[in-house]
Amino acid sequence: MTDASGKPQGREAQRLRTRDRVLDAAITEFARTGSAEADIAAIAEAAGVARGTFYFHFPTKEHVLLELERREETLLAQKLGRFLRGEHDLRAALAETVRLVLALERRLGNTLFRELLAVHFSPNRGDGDPRDFPMIATVATEIENARDRGETRDGIDPYHAALFFLLGLYALLATTPDNRAMRAAMLDSYLTTALHSMER
Repeated sequence: MTDASGKPQGREAQRLRTRDRVLDAAITEFARTGSAEADIAAIAEAAGVARGTFYFHFPTKEHVLLELERREETLLAQKLGRFLRGEHDLRAALAETVRLVLALERRLGNTLFRELLAVHFSPNRGDGDPRDFPMIATVATEIENARDRGETRDGIDPYHAALFFLLGLYALLATTPDNRAMRAAMLDSYLTTALHSMER
């Protein structure tokens, strides 16, 4: 049941609140131990629910990671979208993308962030079209706009360029040590190389 504004009411609202509590407790446990070692009983206790309630909302631990990824990617795309409403060029847009992803990594911690990347690239996903991912769609739209502004080559495919840029960024973060100076140099080089591959 929903109210006039479309917000869930009654039992549906309670179900969603319980799901959010379970998800938050699972995220805390995953960040502490990693998903493989996470204790479902501890998650249920922290959320104030029965163990079976965890499995009702999230049949597997991977479902928790998929939900977290969906939530965080949507949030990243919203933040990037706000940045893109201001004056910027393609370099600034891609640099902000890198900054937002790095901020997410710091907030989640290395263990949970790398597990999100693992589930992102999991062959079991079957999610289909990359255009359905909010960050890919947002970056692709920006590359398309940059093409219209004359910043990139006419023949560039915005979705492929966005996909390659984000995949490269995620792979770089997943495989480099957490050394700020080293990473800063590598990311700056990566950004320059990505731009050169798109520029006129």
